[in-house]
Amino acid sequence: MPRLRPAPPKPAFGLGACAAAVALILGMASAAAQTADVLSPEIVGNPDDPPRFLKRSDYGNPPGSGAGSTGFVSTNRPPKGQNTSQGTWGAPSRPLAPASAGRVASVSAQPRQLPQPISYPQPLPSADPAVTGTIAPKRKPAPEIDPYEPLGVRAGSLLLFPAIELSGGFDSNPHRATNPDASSLFIAAPELKVRSDWARHEFRADLRGNYTGYGSASSLNNPNFRSTLDGRIDWSRQTRIELQNRFLLSTDTPGSPNFQADVEKPTIYTTFGGSAGLVHRFNRLELAGKFNADRTSYRDSKLTDGTTASNEDRNFDEYGFELRGSYELTPGVRPFVAVEADRRVHDLAIDSSGIQRDSNGFSPRIGTSFELTRQLTGDVSVGYLKRNYKDPSLPELRGAIADASLAWSATRLTTVTLTANSAAYESIDADVSGILARDFGIQLDHAFRDWLIGTLELGFGLDDYVGSNREDRRFSAAAELTYKLNREMQIKGEARREQRSSNESGQDYTANIFLLGLRLQR
Repeated sequence: MPRLRPAPPKPAFGLGACAAAVALILGMASAAAQTADVLSPEIVGNPDDPPRFLKRSDYGNPPGSGAGSTGFVSTNRPPKGQNTSQGTWGAPSRPLAPASAGRVASVSAQPRQLPQPISYPQPLPSADPAVTGTIAPKRKPAPEIDPYEPLGVRAGSLLLFPAIELSGGFDSNPHRATNPDASSLFIAAPELKVRSDWARHEFRADLRGNYTGYGSASSLNNPNFRSTLDGRIDWSRQTRIELQNRFLLSTDTPGSPNFQADVEKPTIYTTFGGSAGLVHRFNRLELAGKFNADRTSYRDSKLTDGTTASNEDRNFDEYGFELRGSYELTPGVRPFVAVEADRRVHDLAIDSSGIQRDSNGFSPRIGTSFELTRQLTGDVSVGYLKRNYKDPSLPELRGAIADASLAWSATRLTTVTLTANSAAYESIDADVSGILARDFGIQLDHAFRDWLIGTLELGFGLDDYVGSNREDRRFSAAAELTYKLNREMQIKGEARREQRSSNESGQDYTANIFLLGLRLQR
């Protein structure tokens, strides 16, 4: 028997009733939108890319959704809904702000909270202003490159800077005597600079030489060569080892008390030595210790009568030790205190005059180094020098000393350099313990053009002959003009005046030197 079941209910209204119901619903939605507008759909993502029906593969968590506000998306494509014009793809994956800022952010009646407005990630400084809508920051100007500086020659990890100067001119007093006797002169001066190009450690070398020849005073022809090799070993970030080798080949200076009047040509001497130091830094405090060793040796003098004279009693060895402590007071300013002690031992205990020339020296100094925005660099110090001689007949050599090497860049075109040096030299005079020499100089360099450099030098020197009443004052002034043709060639002109004024009669002189030369460099 078939089961009875109720028939499905039939619609109680027709097609017209359906149309009326739809119209009523649309009207209610429009009225609600004009009042609270809380039921309108929220646009999620980029307003320029309106919502669309999702594909089946779009359901679930998109790539990078767990990156948070500071994560990084590694899919090599922008997260879904992010505009690439607002930053890089690696920027934090966040939804962009809603299109209508005035809309209500959330509705308590809905189970899901609508996204909140957030700030966009800032564009990178290198982004295109036309894309980001911001003004790119000004870049620091690149350091100026001197178009006339030598480029050097690379040899592996070293840079070589060879050069040579050839000059000719006139010297009004080559003998540096009271009665001048003029002569022409010619100077050949080669040089070589070496600089390392290493990530750690450092090596520098400076080799300079010159040979001066006189026309009518050929007996005064003399060579001169000086070399300095510096090395730095970076033991650690706080500790370094500093090494130096030095060599000097020169002659006695005409007009000085050590210059023998009856020699055929100036006596040649050499000084060879080096130093080794250890420097350690404790934060701003730096301590250093250095050991020095040098030997000075004179060749035999050739006399005008054809004989030779031995200079063995002038040969000596010098050993010294220096302690130095500095503190970085401010960036670029580092005051320091240094103490130096040395001993000189001659090959012969008693020289040809019957004097014992061995001596001990002691010199404390205080000073500071500067490096202020590259406008003022260098160091300056003052101190006191004291030297005691083994022979009781020789008085003690002592006096105030000053050392300085300062470079001030007054303007981009003008540089002022200040130098000072103090030293105690040996003497062959039986009545003189030694010569305490102090030299001061100032140099002004001005670039009229990049290729035209003017230089003005002023110098003053004071020689105190300890043990006698003699005191010499030396003055010098020079003007130089350099015309740079290119990186490899320069033309130089120089006019110099040297003058000595002594309280001992017959020791004054004046000399005027004029030179015109050519410099070749790489």
